Amino acid sequence: MNITTFAYLPATGWSVDPWPALDSARTLVLLFGDSHFLDTPAPIRAIAAAYPTSQIIGCSTSGEIAGARVVDGSLLVTVVAFAHTRLATAHAPVPAVQESYAAGQALGAQLAGPDLRSVLLFSDGLTVNGSELVRGLNAVLPPSVVVTGGLAGDGDRFQRTWVVWDGAPRAGFVVAAGLYGDRVQVGHGSKGGWDIFGPERRVTRATGNILYELDGKPALQLYKEYLGERAAGLPATALLFPLALRAHPDDEKSIVRTILGVDESTQSMIFAGDIPTGSLAQLMRANFDRLIDAAEAAALMTRERNSPMGPVLALAISCVGRRLILGERTEEELEAALAVLPEGTQQIGFYSYGEISPYAAGSCDLHNQTMTLTTIYES
Repeated sequence: MNITTFAYLPATGWSVDPWPALDSARTLVLLFGDSHFLDTPAPIRAIAAAYPTSQIIGCSTSGEIAGARVVDGSLLVTVVAFAHTRLATAHAPVPAVQESYAAGQALGAQLAGPDLRSVLLFSDGLTVNGSELVRGLNAVLPPSVVVTGGLAGDGDRFQRTWVVWDGAPRAGFVVAAGLYGDRVQVGHGSKGGWDIFGPERRVTRATGNILYELDGKPALQLYKEYLGERAAGLPATALLFPLALRAHPDDEKSIVRTILGVDESTQSMIFAGDIPTGSLAQLMRANFDRLIDAAEAAALMTRERNSPMGPVLALAISCVGRRLILGERTEEELEAALAVLPEGTQQIGFYSYGEISPYAAGSCDLHNQTMTLTTIYES
């Protein structure tokens, strides 16, 4: 397994010349970049032309992760040439949020196979209900298949996102790569590190990923009361105060949900994933040290599952809300994760609008406000 990473910046061009000559049917090319490449796709098309037989997927970001650094405005390229692992890619349109479940089913059907071991999934970050997307995928694939990935980002703007399919950036799609065979080894870990505060409230009215009422009161109105002056910056400021959801008072498992948009006319909030009616919701806020510790814990989870021997790729997908909170300390969470991973690991990834990973084991879930790590190597 050979891993090479390089980048393109509009001001300076490509960081390497020539590009690595690793094109093959067993080569996976991952592209993560700024949303402006939707208008200036030439660098993405150039990569596609240079690696015609490789499998190429990727998405837009709220910051590209290269090692322990965060870069904005770049196109990050990672070329992974496997020695033994078979690859396949799939795509499905998501023209509207109601099509999310069907898109997940379509991806699963395209990639399903007896030797499928892992799926890397990237989705448009704005036109999708991430919960329904993974539910559709889980309906087709067995829990033994490790599914990880994330929702594309657009900084803190929430205006447009893209994924790479057929050599170009495209909005309104989901893409995935399947990794096949018994030689590929995949580890995963996902942790948050947020603190819960305020009263726990009942979701009294919600439809899919739209929350209308908490304890019988308009959700947006109640949320604004907590935000105070920060309410003027919605929806971006909502990233600082996500919701923790659990099914009932005795449920130890909580899922975090972050806001993608608000509707003043209905006093509702639009989330990246489902908000089940009847569930319990509680606000969360950041604890700087715990956020960084959570990145380390996520990396430790990947090592508990695997003991890599050889080159390791670590795909780090962290929520844009974490970046907004951590500010100048953002790279500390990347350093914390990389310090725990095997020596020589190449860590790449992006800041996202949602993270996809198993909760601990089994079928995948949609997470928000977490650091999610996937390690890949060949035995």
